[in-house]
Amino acid sequence: MARSKVPGEVHVGFIGTGVMGKSMAGHIQQAGYPLHVYTRTAAKAEALVKEGAVWHESPAKLAAACDVIITMVGYPKDVEEIYLGEDGLVANAKPGSTLIDMTTSSPLLAARIYEAAEAKGLHALDAPVSGGDIGARDGKLSIMVGGSSEAFEAVRPLFEQMGTNIVLQGKAGAGQHTKMCNQIAIASGMMGVCEALAYAKTSGLDAESVLKSIATGAAGSWSLSNLGPRMIAGDFEPGFYVKHFIKDMGIALESAKAMGMKTPGLALAESLYQETAQNGFDEKGTQVLYTYYLQA
Repeated sequence: MARSKVPGEVHVGFIGTGVMGKSMAGHIQQAGYPLHVYTRTAAKAEALVKEGAVWHESPAKLAAACDVIITMVGYPKDVEEIYLGEDGLVANAKPGSTLIDMTTSSPLLAARIYEAAEAKGLHALDAPVSGGDIGARDGKLSIMVGGSSEAFEAVRPLFEQMGTNIVLQGKAGAGQHTKMCNQIAIASGMMGVCEALAYAKTSGLDAESVLKSIATGAAGSWSLSNLGPRMIAGDFEPGFYVKHFIKDMGIALESAKAMGMKTPGLALAESLYQETAQNGFDEKGTQVLYTYYLQA
């Protein structure tokens, strides 16, 4: 994809239009890029199709029609199948196309995809994001990118439709390693946020009033400001699923172990979220951990 091309000349494929993907794809469509979509549950793409997106029956057919393909799916196994499978993107994309995986996935898998793409005359970037459903909706995601600077600069205009903090972190896999840093920070932080607000409730304080006092001080964080009100309101619907957070923490634990690094905070958070999932909350938002601290 040449950076000089105008949006209308660059056909963009988007695979995975879930909680975040649908908003991300929508921003690209609204910017004037011809949009092509594929998702295993066709109903999730209906709104985009009604606005003019072209539906494809498989990743392979989508790849053959696009200059840039973006994926935002669930798990590393999904990423591997979509990119490296017989009917996947690497085998079916047009020469010179750019493949961008925005799923939170394995750094090692990102490097494998990069190498396979390069061998086929394709460009590949790993570009996981942070900001949840709110950041996706508002086009204010943080985007962490791994890959070549040339490929990054060529698709920067696309990233700018979805995010405001866009950083090339290094070679293939660097975006995913950066996202692991992000998830490690969130994991321990979420324990603190949930524990603090549960303490406020248990001690008889007005949790909303407590939030006003601590959200702008040294304890302030994105999770406290954005998910704290949801906890207090008993709103545990997903901006980011518990099951997906457990997946991310698993990747981070494996990566840290491979480097010989200890991550006790991450290990504790992962164990608490595993228990939360076993209690039937795997399809809820990560803020549901708050309920763990309110158990008698």
